[in-house]
Amino acid sequence: MIRLTLSQRLSAVFFALLLLCGGALLWIQMRSTTVHEQETVQRLSRGLAEHIARSGELMDGRGMRNGEVRALFGKLMAVNPSVEVYLLDDQGRILGHDAPEGHLKRAQVDLAPVQALLRDEPLPILGDDPRSATGRKVFNAAPLWVQGRQAGYIYVVLVGEQREALAATIAANSTLRTTLWSLAIVAVVGLLAGLVAFRWVTRPLRQLTRRIQSFDVDSATPDAAPPPVPVRPGERDELAILQHSFGHMAQRLGEQWQQLRQQDLQRRELVANISHDLRTPLSSLHGYLETLALKDATLSADERQRYLSIALSQSHKVGRLAQALFELARLEHGGVVLDRQTFSLPDLVQDVFQKFELAAQSRRQTLSADIPPGLPPVVADLALIERVLTNLLDNAIRHTPEGGRIAVTLHAASGEVQIGIADSGPGIAPERRDTLFTAMPALGSQRPDSGGLGLLIVHRILQLHARDIRLLESREGALFVFSLPATR
Repeated sequence: MIRLTLSQRLSAVFFALLLLCGGALLWIQMRSTTVHEQETVQRLSRGLAEHIARSGELMDGRGMRNGEVRALFGKLMAVNPSVEVYLLDDQGRILGHDAPEGHLKRAQVDLAPVQALLRDEPLPILGDDPRSATGRKVFNAAPLWVQGRQAGYIYVVLVGEQREALAATIAANSTLRTTLWSLAIVAVVGLLAGLVAFRWVTRPLRQLTRRIQSFDVDSATPDAAPPPVPVRPGERDELAILQHSFGHMAQRLGEQWQQLRQQDLQRRELVANISHDLRTPLSSLHGYLETLALKDATLSADERQRYLSIALSQSHKVGRLAQALFELARLEHGGVVLDRQTFSLPDLVQDVFQKFELAAQSRRQTLSADIPPGLPPVVADLALIERVLTNLLDNAIRHTPEGGRIAVTLHAASGEVQIGIADSGPGIAPERRDTLFTAMPALGSQRPDSGGLGLLIVHRILQLHARDIRLLESREGALFVFSLPATR
């Protein structure tokens, strides 16, 4: 099967339509020419039948005079071979003619066209052709009067057999040549015009095709993607709109592809970091348990207790990390359904403070809360928001040196309650700020600015609430701020 390009298919369709329209136009032109010729011949011969009717006594009281009819009709047809003359009675029956033997196909002529001609109705008017069983031709007619009464009609066919045959013979070759040349010229001109027109029309489509073929999503970046073609306001050109849409789509694909690559990189880093974080406490736990197993008989009670405490501490680290990973996996894969409820945020802050009171006292840290009176309740998932506050306070306590301060501030504005958690620790390094909530550094590295899985969980929980968390500039330490919708 031959596969054509769009331009070639459009050109072929255009060429076929052009031939069809040309043929229809040719038929209309030929039809119009024929009708014009018929009207012209009929107008020129308007008085012919009447002249014949007055030229001699063709009928008398006893009927048709055969000798005079044939003599007169023979002379008329010899002078003008294109006409055929007939004598009709008042019912349209053919009484006299000069047709060769066997050429007459009708015995009677319909008189309705004759009456229409005599009433001067618009021309051309076609009547029955006596020499054809079904044919109709232009004619002229006049009543024939005998002794003061109408005895019949003179019926003259203006385009007779001889003229028709001669015209067909002469026109056959020239008409065929003219038709063939006309078709050839129309085909060539139409093909050239179609190729030029459709090449111009489909140029934007070819440009778009090249842009699509050259677009490579593997190397696509927001900067390298083809820029969208500008579209004027109210633009109605479908191809211009398509080019504009493809430009936007290419940019969006480039952005999403970069995001996917970045997320894949972050996932790899997360797996590597988690492997490192699990390896360290597991190795320590295994080492102390192995020591207890091998040297149990030689260890003192104090040494045995110290080894067990260290092993238990490492086991708690592994357990906390496994729980955080499980929670993050549920949040990332849509395993959490929000249970929104109305609650008092100051009460929740006080409950969370109680969990960290002993840990803060052991590090001589100060926990404070700035809660204005009349604070409206908030609408959120109570358990998940408690997890957010817990993770943020846990990070603040761990990263704030002994004797430092951790403060929680609540502030109502524009139908929301804003929550801020600040500490007096070393703060977050500038190069870490952009990926603080999306990438996790190695927890085992003990970096002071590492938020670890806790901040990833906080970020995902607030995303489920259609909220975001921000790290703001602070004179000392770090200041995390987020907001929750308040009841009206």
